[in-house]
Amino acid sequence: MAEHAPFVLEARGLGVVLGGVRALDGLDLVLEPGLRSVVLGPNGAGKSVLLRALHGLLRPSSGSIHWRGPSTRPPRQAMVFQRPVMLRRSGLANVRYALAVNGVPEPERSRRAEQALERMGLTAIGERPARALSGGEQQRLALARAWSLRPEVLFLDEPTASLDPGATAEIERAIAAIAAEGTRIVMTTHNLGQARRLADEIVFLHAGRATERTPADRFFEHAASPEARLFLQGELPWK
Repeated sequence: MAEHAPFVLEARGLGVVLGGVRALDGLDLVLEPGLRSVVLGPNGAGKSVLLRALHGLLRPSSGSIHWRGPSTRPPRQAMVFQRPVMLRRSGLANVRYALAVNGVPEPERSRRAEQALERMGLTAIGERPARALSGGEQQRLALARAWSLRPEVLFLDEPTASLDPGATAEIERAIAAIAAEGTRIVMTTHNLGQARRLADEIVFLHAGRATERTPADRFFEHAASPEARLFLQGELPWK
């Protein structure tokens, strides 16, 4: 199992405005190391915006994001999206390209790319065009590409939203294995069963704010916030 640095993420008063709409509104959140955090909430709650802001893809309109750890450097990060972007090249070349962009030299680049495909069970299709792969294979390739970067924190935005049950199970096994190796997982999902299977803790968002962060078993047994209880009962309005 990999030993990763114990980074703590702190978001204070985090606000993000997109197209004149306040997607995150003074959000406060602390994520401790060593846990798998699943972000839940209705559509429009700000889940995807939160992950993009934490990963540095969106500039906050207000507030701050800080990583605290044993060194001054931020943690190595990667992100997998609901609809991964595949380059017009083979699966193996997609992974190699990500490593090249991140400054990994040859021959380490080839070794790590091949290792990543093997890790995700994709060695047999490594030379096939990535865009010709099935949805499940593309998502596993996206995970392989992210894993090859040796991230200390991995953000996953609805990684199985469009997949069938078999492909979903494969992705969940891969996520669990990556977490077991020491990578900090922060993911969003609409699948409550998936949240039960993968989460150590639940972060619940409503109207751009985190209304609670609690251990997963406690959340599903007795959510603390009224918004979360209505959500679990299927009674919280989507907007």
